[in-house]
Amino acid sequence: MDEIMKLDNISQYNALRGIETLHPLVSVFDFANMKLIPQAMANYGFYCVFLKDAVCGDLKYGCNYYDYQEGTLVFIAPGQVVGIGSKPGTTMPKGWGLLFHPDLIRGTSLGHNIKQYTFFTYEAREALHLSEKERQVVLDCMDKIDYELRQSIDKHSKTLITNNIELLLNYCMRFYDRQFITRSEVNRDILAKFEKLIDNYFQSEIALTAGLPTVKFCAEQLFLSPNYFGDLIKKETGKSAQENIQLKVMGIAKERIFDKSKTMSEIAYELGFKHPQHFSRMFKNETGFTPNEYRLLN
Repeated sequence: MDEIMKLDNISQYNALRGIETLHPLVSVFDFANMKLIPQAMANYGFYCVFLKDAVCGDLKYGCNYYDYQEGTLVFIAPGQVVGIGSKPGTTMPKGWGLLFHPDLIRGTSLGHNIKQYTFFTYEAREALHLSEKERQVVLDCMDKIDYELRQSIDKHSKTLITNNIELLLNYCMRFYDRQFITRSEVNRDILAKFEKLIDNYFQSEIALTAGLPTVKFCAEQLFLSPNYFGDLIKKETGKSAQENIQLKVMGIAKERIFDKSKTMSEIAYELGFKHPQHFSRMFKNETGFTPNEYRLLN
């Protein structure tokens, strides 16, 4: 197995890629000023936003390189292991990079809100594809951050830098919302597969041993990251993935309750509940009736 390089701070990354360090906790750079290095795997200790401005396969997730189309944004969160460097014979990639360390945003509005930017945990194939107008917005935000980095540090520097990073990420949320809308056909296909997946789950006996289906399980079966899957389902249905799973479970429960040859405990275990009381509580919250009361309605 290849040795994984630890990149705990931004200065390490900058030194590796030949980039000038203007601030120890944040960096903005043009790929044209970045030196090529041999391919390796790296564990990043900071957030990365890479704007890929040409088809290039210099980012590697797992065993695969990804050739991003022009105008693609890729996000990396601290703790993720991603390829760094280029395959032999690769030309210099084009684009821009933004790096910022978690220490930069501690105690700031961005630090408080960072978890809402779920795209930092999306898979590589779930990258954000920008229009030309959106690409220019991203570049404008990076230019403002770069401008601040080149000024003398004063009491306003941290606020202005973190506010501009937060502005960039808020635009990225908007652009992802647009991407979910423009890919509605694909999304509906995923939604249909999700419905079928849950139906098959309960038609088999998986629930008896594996329990209730989880968001993580469903995402993996659909080859999506849990956060991307959850965001997609929320955009398409208005409810979270977990809420959709619970509604599906309750729908199946309503059908099985009328099979009077089975006790409520048997039905609960068949559906994957570890405790029948949990099943009864969820069922009453959903319908206003206990399972036994609902059975008597027939």
